[in-house]
Amino acid sequence: MILFFKGQYQDFYAVQTQIKLSEQDIEKLQWLFGEATALNTTNIVADKGYFVGPRATMVSPWSTNAVEITQNMAIKGIQRIEKYDLITDSSFVFDPMLMQKFTQIDQNIFEVNITAEPIKDIEDIATYNKQEGLALSNEEVAYLEQLSEKLGRKLTDSEVFGFS
Repeated sequence: MILFFKGQYQDFYAVQTQIKLSEQDIEKLQWLFGEATALNTTNIVADKGYFVGPRATMVSPWSTNAVEITQNMAIKGIQRIEKYDLITDSSFVFDPMLMQKFTQIDQNIFEVNITAEPIKDIEDIATYNKQEGLALSNEEVAYLEQLSEKLGRKLTDSEVFGFS
């Protein structure tokens, strides 16, 4: 279950819980989020603009700290807390590696529906290096090619990527 809180500005908080929180715990969260308002809704739509917040695939360091704080406040059952900002300025810039645009935040905001790609054997390490932007030097590519020969098999995409 995900509970939503609205901060004093254009900030919203999504709190994922394992159990139903007591009124006292909700009051503690409202205080923690700077006198935020608990919203009695399962989703929030950005009528004007969009939300910017962390990608579902990546728990933010802020979330890790916030969850730990709630544990110290004796609030049990919280799994994740993330902050989303309502943005109305179309020229707003954010890091797309860490953040994402959302037209709404809902009960599925933390779900990850990605299927892993199958492991690939790399035929040409130098070409794969350029294709994937790995920034391996010529010496590193030569080393990996020698390693592949020594092992008697092609290196996998995850091995080459991990080395880079």
